[in-house]
Amino acid sequence: MASQKPETKFDYKPHPHIEARKARREPNADQDISTDQPKSANARIGLTITKGVGTMWAAYAFFALSLVSLPQIISKGDPVQIVAWIAQTFLQLVLLPIIIVGQNIQAASAEKRAILTYEDAAAVLDEAVKIQKHLDHQDKSLEHLINRLEELEAKLQTK
Repeated sequence: MASQKPETKFDYKPHPHIEARKARREPNADQDISTDQPKSANARIGLTITKGVGTMWAAYAFFALSLVSLPQIISKGDPVQIVAWIAQTFLQLVLLPIIIVGQNIQAASAEKRAILTYEDAAAVLDEAVKIQKHLDHQDKSLEHLINRLEELEAKLQTK
């Protein structure tokens, strides 16, 4: 008459990646990495130069600098030298800072996306833990109801 109850209660075991990830987590993982300063003198010099060259103002300055030699190249009228000036002087000087500006914008966007992805993953994990607690609560409620039904069935069978 009575239906069979489940053999065992569900035993939640977190995915092994979760604990491994917690163990590998950097102590300053929540810190804004864009404020990190380079440790060595060479890294500081390189960062300073990159920040200076990687601006549109540097591109404008390099554009003006490249124009200094343009009249002499044009007066010679040699197409090979004109192409060389365009490739070696103009494009290299002007495009370098513009490319750095673009890369900085892309890097900032990528960092924002990475932070949002991390926050999304943390939120999903938190929701999963809440769902697990909710299911555990439901398991206890169902277990209580099953026990009550078994008691009632036992009373009915004894009558």
